[in-house]
Amino acid sequence: MRDHQTASELATATPQAGPRVPVAGMVGAGQLARMTCQAAVGLGIGFRVLAGAAGESAAQVCAGTQIGDYRSLDDLLAFGGGCDVVTFDHEHVPGAHLAALERAGMRVRPGAGALRYAQDKAAMRERLAELGISCPRCAPVASLGDVLAFAAGSGWPVVLKTVTGGYDGRGVWVCATPDEAAAVLAHGLDLLAEEHVAFDRELAVLVARSPSGQAAVYPVVQTVQRDGICREVLAPAPGLGEARAVAAQELGLAIAASTGVTGMLAVEMFETPAGLLVNELAMRPHNSGHWTIEGARTSQFEQHLRAVLDLPLGSPVMAAPQAVMVNVLGGDDPGLHARLVHVMAADPGIKVHLYGKEVRPGRKVGHVTAVGEGLAGLRDRARRAASYLRHGTEDEQPEG
Repeated sequence: MRDHQTASELATATPQAGPRVPVAGMVGAGQLARMTCQAAVGLGIGFRVLAGAAGESAAQVCAGTQIGDYRSLDDLLAFGGGCDVVTFDHEHVPGAHLAALERAGMRVRPGAGALRYAQDKAAMRERLAELGISCPRCAPVASLGDVLAFAAGSGWPVVLKTVTGGYDGRGVWVCATPDEAAAVLAHGLDLLAEEHVAFDRELAVLVARSPSGQAAVYPVVQTVQRDGICREVLAPAPGLGEARAVAAQELGLAIAASTGVTGMLAVEMFETPAGLLVNELAMRPHNSGHWTIEGARTSQFEQHLRAVLDLPLGSPVMAAPQAVMVNVLGGDDPGLHARLVHVMAADPGIKVHLYGKEVRPGRKVGHVTAVGEGLAGLRDRARRAASYLRHGTEDEQPEG
């Protein structure tokens, strides 16, 4: 009852004068919210973010910033009461809080029922198995004996993953020996054991789905990962046969419909000689879709807003034959803007996006995109730009 009363009081506050425009609120103020804010400006809609601090990426640029804690139900209710729809730039809001927002009459998109499958890897695997969708073999483990029993069927190495809370390689360990598995188990986390898949490459597909059931699917892309972090995205995935591309897109559409997703859904997959295996789900704009800002008719950020507000979806068709996105990771020198002039002068066709984040070694602080034709040339240009921003040289440097 208190949830409903709080939301009602906030929602019935005296409206501001002027034409009524919809207001989308995004919980979280990272770079995804920052780029969604830019899309909201173009659509002419209201946009708010719930930020943990005023210096966070989206809070720096969004006029509708509210400071609060996504783990606090009171803060979430206060934030959501001023929005027509509440959405997210991460999956970490407690499920009980999401359900409380829904009970209070707020439009939460994606809803608690759908987000569960992005928050809980065990629930996600169980649901995909029910749908007959192939995933890597996995099992919950609580002891070294459980891991040894799993390895007896799948062999070593064994991948251990936290059931909740992992992202960007965090919460994932590739264990080559029982001793390495024992060290992970010592953390006392809820874990899944997963087979180590000998895949050819990693693919991703982005799907947008609205409450009315309209859906749009982007071209399948290849993602290049190192140390659990996405480094490059190639759109469309080079050399991917039409039949397999369509199969990947159909998988994405089927998952979106069967889990009740509203907004963007990213489906990360392994391509193997035997077919496609679904690895991860994310129900929000995703790093594998940053290329869409310049490379597609409708960016994933605009598409997410259209979807959660139940507006007609935009075209996901590519605006150029090919696009390459390379993430800019922090290096030892924080002076990104001092090096930006060189990148802009050296290659005026490169698009640079910086997130306003404190530079730390290995942290994602921006990305660059090259669009056009000729994959090798586009990759070279994007890599050179990202390397210069990070290291002050266009020559790629060894990690470390």
